[in-house]
Amino acid sequence: MGSVSPLRIPALYFSEKNLKSSCADRDDVLRALEEFGCFEAVYDKVTVELHEAIFGLMKDLFDLPMETKCKNTSSKPLYGHSAKPPQLPLHEAFGIDDATSFEAAQNFTSLMWDEGKSNVNCEILHSYAMRISELEKMVKKMVFQSLSVEKYYESHVESVSYLLRLKKYYGPMTDKTKLGFPSHTDKSFFTILHQINQVDGLEVQTKDGEWIPVNPSPSSFIVFVGDSFYAWSNGRVHCPQHRVMISGNADRYSIALFSFSSEIVQCPKELVDEGHPLLFKPFDQMDLLRFYATEEGQKAESTLKAYCDM
Repeated sequence: MGSVSPLRIPALYFSEKNLKSSCADRDDVLRALEEFGCFEAVYDKVTVELHEAIFGLMKDLFDLPMETKCKNTSSKPLYGHSAKPPQLPLHEAFGIDDATSFEAAQNFTSLMWDEGKSNVNCEILHSYAMRISELEKMVKKMVFQSLSVEKYYESHVESVSYLLRLKKYYGPMTDKTKLGFPSHTDKSFFTILHQINQVDGLEVQTKDGEWIPVNPSPSSFIVFVGDSFYAWSNGRVHCPQHRVMISGNADRYSIALFSFSSEIVQCPKELVDEGHPLLFKPFDQMDLLRFYATEEGQKAESTLKAYCDM
């Protein structure tokens, strides 16, 4: 699977001050996404108390009976509950569609718990999703500004909804490193990944093909470019392959927030010129995700190129 390099992805700091003026360090953000397609965001809006609350919720959630877990269904591929499929024996996940909607959080928790616990956990999930979505919007605005296409930002944000995926990787109970999740790119615009309990395992591939271990601090989040923003930006940023490798007997908990737009993904004319010819045909994000879930999509070296290459 390739050797792992001691290099590190960039770490950038986001604070309450940044949230009030999203132009701070925007060029650093763009440079990180051009070179690595991701960076570590040190972000202080998720408090220690909220972090502990979401971790407690997740431990309780994954301990529920399977018949309860299976109530988390969706007509959208990769949105519902997934429990240790044969190709991913260490991986289990839940999905909450439109996660920044209080009603969506409430619908999910009412399926999993009785009324008292459901109401408490709904507040936790909704608060968490809202705060992480603020980080996603801030990063996105910085990048739009740096690319000189900020005029598209407001309409884009209005079209976006978020998928929250709560994940558990079961410790393989061995000293040998096992595959927790295979190498892939996300289909989102952006992904915000949070390693909840500090069990490492995330690795990112550089443009040179080296694998970088990503070991974030408890207050850090990994921001990834997804295929959809790579296409929208006409390849101006990098979309990195990443994977999860697990060793030891400790379980690993993580949460990923994925942004999806209801609009057709189409590159702005400002990002197409002689030096940057148009790379991809316009496409629907959910259709791209559905293609990714097919046998053809799984076999493709690049789902995006196989689906809508020019």
